[in-house]
Amino acid sequence: MFQKLVSHNEDIRQLVEKGYAISFDSNYMVIRDIPYLDSDRQLQTGAIVTKLEFVDQKRVTQHNHQVSFAGGPPCDIDGVPILNLGDTPHNLALSENCNDIVVQRIFSNKPKNNGKFADFREKIDSYVSIISGPAMELYNVSPYTFKTVEKVDSDSVFNFHDTLTSRAEITDLSAKLENDVIAVIGLGGTGAYLLDFLVKTPVREIRAFDLDPFHVHNAFRSPGKLDKAEFGKAKAEVYRSRYKNFRTGLYAEPKLIDASSDNDLDGVTFAFVCVDKGSSRADIIDLLISMGIPFIDVGMGLHRKQGSLSGQLRTTYFPKEHAQVLRDKGLAPLKDGQDDIYKTNIQIGELNALNACFAVIRFKQLRGFYFEENPYHQLILEVGDFQMVKESEIDEN
Repeated sequence: MFQKLVSHNEDIRQLVEKGYAISFDSNYMVIRDIPYLDSDRQLQTGAIVTKLEFVDQKRVTQHNHQVSFAGGPPCDIDGVPILNLGDTPHNLALSENCNDIVVQRIFSNKPKNNGKFADFREKIDSYVSIISGPAMELYNVSPYTFKTVEKVDSDSVFNFHDTLTSRAEITDLSAKLENDVIAVIGLGGTGAYLLDFLVKTPVREIRAFDLDPFHVHNAFRSPGKLDKAEFGKAKAEVYRSRYKNFRTGLYAEPKLIDASSDNDLDGVTFAFVCVDKGSSRADIIDLLISMGIPFIDVGMGLHRKQGSLSGQLRTTYFPKEHAQVLRDKGLAPLKDGQDDIYKTNIQIGELNALNACFAVIRFKQLRGFYFEENPYHQLILEVGDFQMVKESEIDEN
């Protein structure tokens, strides 16, 4: 990344040539070796961190006029904190490659002419003159050390820079998902949206399975752009093709998962079951339980009521230590039956997407990405009144 960004961004190249100790991490530019004075007029060294807004794979621009700072409050030559920095306490998590950088504050100092810096060169020069000026005068030091730290996080599964994570400053939270190997079993309406959401998470690997072909009705509850050539192809092939330019580690197979599919799920850390046939669900659940894989099963049951559609969405989490108990409670339908509410053929795209949202949110809660106040193993949403019912207690007797 270092050579690419320096080669294709003139302002960053000028900063490097000037001697700034520049590196890149988690879609931020980090400038180390920034001298400053503390309140005792002692020399300290900090680092400036600024967001990169990617225009494309090679060119970047500024996110705003602010910068983050790893260090204490910079002081003037008399030991009084510099006032025009707009110093505000701030935390920012970078990757392990920058574990020496502990951001403590954020500065906001707009240029006087038009309130916007022309480029990164002007921005960094401006902040350094304010932060380092007193230290340079008193100690004859320089921020131009000509050091480069080229070690950056190169293990990303994405083919594009994940600027969403850096913009939201949740790099540390996203890292909680990085070691997961996820299985998505069934790529119908809900499974397709689940796959779409999971593709955009940094999980290490996604294995998706569905033997059925992609037909016209699937297109009406499927995320992404439709290509007429997709009709008749296996769903797995369709979705593998749609996302191949987005990330690595996606394996979609036109395959039926059943009791004999242990090799396909070997190494999986979490699974999503998105099938509408009870007997198939039973085989899959029994396999996952036998392999000690925690999973979420989703279901939807819609029917006509007073001239409209009503019904339920279900999200059921099976932790490996209680999975057999929950299976025996019959929370997910395990038989094929005409009157089974979850066997109804009515599927609507927005409800498929909502069901997928509930499932992904629950998974992310389990990983600590989202806050979880009261753990639960089942969530039922009544479409008619939008009331939610959660089950939390597990009676093993």
